[in-house]
Amino acid sequence: MNITTFGLDIAKNVMQVHWVDGQTGEIGRRALKRSQLASFFARQAQCRIVLEACGSGHYWGRTFSALGHEVQLIHARHVRPYVRGNKNDAADAQAIWSAAQQPDMRWVPLKSEQQQAVLSLHRVRSQWIKVRTQTVNGLRGLLYEFGVLLPGGRQAGVKAIGTCRTEIDAKVPALMHGLIDGQLRMLHQIEERIDAIEDELQGLERQLDSARRVRQIPGVGLLG
Repeated sequence: MNITTFGLDIAKNVMQVHWVDGQTGEIGRRALKRSQLASFFARQAQCRIVLEACGSGHYWGRTFSALGHEVQLIHARHVRPYVRGNKNDAADAQAIWSAAQQPDMRWVPLKSEQQQAVLSLHRVRSQWIKVRTQTVNGLRGLLYEFGVLLPGGRQAGVKAIGTCRTEIDAKVPALMHGLIDGQLRMLHQIEERIDAIEDELQGLERQLDSARRVRQIPGVGLLG
């Protein structure tokens, strides 16, 4: 069946659609508000919708699939070579449409809500780990200004503060004592958040068949 291919550039508020009529060859372009997008494609006959795998791309992909359309996601790096002229939303939509015509194009699998939720856990965990590293390094730098040298490594540095706290307090002004306590409390709270997320991931591992199968591969742990 000869179906129409739509190139869709998604954004927060205004989306741009590009297509070519299969019978007349007429080029179609349309700017749609976010609230109009689903209803626009609900009125279309079964079609092929191609969009970048960027923010909210998987959400819209699931929405259009539920309407009975064929949805394909493409990585942004495969779209850039097809952008003509000045880069704008209309040019991006046309570039997506052009990239979709390539027979050897590689597509991004459409993720389910559960898959995206699991990825969200991993992303938040990564964010907390970065905050933890920044907090330890910041505390290390502050103490270094007063001649206190902590050993390398996050765990060794934090442990040294606890075991040598009397000596450290003697080297720094009294104003620093409360600051150190506050940073240590923050690190403890961050550790609790990371542990809680890892517990959730372990629970999901027991529930998901795919996760249990992957875990049987040598060298693959919880995060893998």
